[in-house]
Amino acid sequence: MGLDLTGEQRAIRDGVARICREFDDKYWLARDTDGRFPDEFARRIAEGGWFGVCMPEAFGGAGLGITEAALVMQEIGRLGAAAVSSVHINIFGLQPVVGFGTAEQKQRMLPPLIRGENRACFGVTEPDAGLDTTSITTRARRDGDRYIVNGQKIWTSTAQSADHILLLTRTTPKEEGRRPTDGMTVFYTRLDRDRIEVREIAKMARKAVDSNAIFIDDLEVPAEDRIGAEGEGFRVLLHGLNAERILVAASALGAAETALQKAAAYAREREVFGRPIGRNQAIQHPLADIWMRLRAAELTTYNAARLYDAGRPCGLEANSARYLAGHAAYDAAFRAVRVHGGLGFAREYHVERFFRESVLNFIAPVSEEMILSHVAEKALDLPKSY
Repeated sequence: MGLDLTGEQRAIRDGVARICREFDDKYWLARDTDGRFPDEFARRIAEGGWFGVCMPEAFGGAGLGITEAALVMQEIGRLGAAAVSSVHINIFGLQPVVGFGTAEQKQRMLPPLIRGENRACFGVTEPDAGLDTTSITTRARRDGDRYIVNGQKIWTSTAQSADHILLLTRTTPKEEGRRPTDGMTVFYTRLDRDRIEVREIAKMARKAVDSNAIFIDDLEVPAEDRIGAEGEGFRVLLHGLNAERILVAASALGAAETALQKAAAYAREREVFGRPIGRNQAIQHPLADIWMRLRAAELTTYNAARLYDAGRPCGLEANSARYLAGHAAYDAAFRAVRVHGGLGFAREYHVERFFRESVLNFIAPVSEEMILSHVAEKALDLPKSY
């Protein structure tokens, strides 16, 4: 990495790297095989204080910025998507509470999350809405000092073991609002399994971190668990979206670097026709191309983080970082499989896991098509296409 880091930032990176070295490829291959949640890893990240890297000091966090959180996520990303997904909600999922919660809510909600005592999940996406978030139909109806919630969510990660959920609902139907974004409300509340059915989704990769469809039936949510004003949930949710884009990009950078390193190491060692395959330009050039694109994606990612921490607009930069880093992660992993030849298809060489995991970069948390449309509209002043 060619970034000009401060001494504190280098210490952060190195501290996280020391923890990550405790969990080698064999550990993650085992979790990808047995599907067991990497509790040991998540616990070590919590013990290191990294869950609170960008949380306020008053509530047990380090009070640092998204730049420092990106450094944490880039190091964790080197281990693969399961490592990232096991901790990312605790690290930045409650940014809406940081931005819009009351002092009482922050004191009640943030410290146990930072200490790793609570595990949260994120209930936003719905089967019939997808990326069209304004079309969600999960309904929260006010009933005295509580809300009654009914609806369905999908791709809710860690819901098998989570004890809390950040939940986006509608308190007013879409057609009754002045704008499509009106009438949405966010809650952070206890995940009551008597009222929420959780069904795991079998998926392509990241087996160790469950993804689920959840079905909510008359869930009672105390009014004091509402984050921000009723009906302004979309604005509350947006507070965390650019941060999420940046940190997911940083995670993808870490994964790409691991895949590229594995490819280069194998190319130096593997000999065919009496010479290392790394001497062949057909091997060298694609890897060199990926290295350069990784550096460009890294600079874009940390520029977006710098803007975010300065309180400046960074939507274009955050989305661009997400796009560039995601593409680099996929290309690095696919190329690593190809450099390994037939052995790239074998699980024991680990690159096939990085390849399977990299596909998600084109889909979540936002599709590359949505990013391209956003850039076309905001950077090129082209008419909105959706």
